Amino acid sequence: MKTLQATYFLLLLAPLVNSAPPMQQEDLQFYDYNSEDTTESLVQQDDGRQPEDIRKDGRNVSFDTSLGLLQGDDRERNVPPTKDTNLPTCLLCVCLSGSVYCEEIDIEAVPPLPKETAYLYARFNKIKRIAVSDFADITTLRRIDFSGNRIEEIEDGAFSKLLLLEELSLAENRLLKLPVLPPKLTTFNANQNRLKSRGIKANAFKKLTNLAYLYLGHNALESVPLNLPESLRILHLQYNNISTITDDTFCKSNNTRYIRTSMDEIRMEGNPILLAKHVNAFACLRTLPVGMYY
Repeated sequence: MKTLQATYFLLLLAPLVNSAPPMQQEDLQFYDYNSEDTTESLVQQDDGRQPEDIRKDGRNVSFDTSLGLLQGDDRERNVPPTKDTNLPTCLLCVCLSGSVYCEEIDIEAVPPLPKETAYLYARFNKIKRIAVSDFADITTLRRIDFSGNRIEEIEDGAFSKLLLLEELSLAENRLLKLPVLPPKLTTFNANQNRLKSRGIKANAFKKLTNLAYLYLGHNALESVPLNLPESLRILHLQYNNISTITDDTFCKSNNTRYIRTSMDEIRMEGNPILLAKHVNAFACLRTLPVGMYY
């Protein structure tokens, strides 16, 4: 009985086996991975090029079968990248739609800029000096950021032709005095320098009628700068050596009705001055300065 069942099962299975399509043997390719021609065969299979078409400069080339990558000599791959400061500015820096980014590339001087540069970011470099010639032909600048350099000297005429300049940052440098500033500045940042009061001219800010943000914190100023413009909104003088102020520092002692309407914030904490002793100096302000009162 079992023999009859097995015979019947084989008869049912036979048509299914015969209907299977024949194997396409011509599509199969076999490689001997122990032969010396393995690399050549794999490269040809990938893109049809001959080995001599891949490298014609005489370098040794190997094929990593686990990654599928062509590799050159190890001694060339291990060479660290170098910074060539003699490259043209737009190869050394990044130039994009009127903006030049020269950040953290160890330059020691302001690089030559494209004629239409509007924004220059040269933060965290080793620049020590700014000369008149650096911006003599670049009159389109609107923003300059030299934060985090080693600037000790700026020639007085360095920014004189920058009539469109609105924002200038010289924070975290080594300045002992301020240069003549361009007339349309709205923001000036000289935080964390070595400025003393004698390094700021009496009329340094008087003609800056658009100046709204003035940052002079973390310096060595002995007094508040004179002739601050009416446009000023934010004034940072924290952590200096200011020990006294007068009734005319922020207000007008001869005009008791005068109100400084634009001033929103004055920071004076970290100075050796007791603000409670100078109440009349703040009579024209809408808010009291931040600092020590008792």
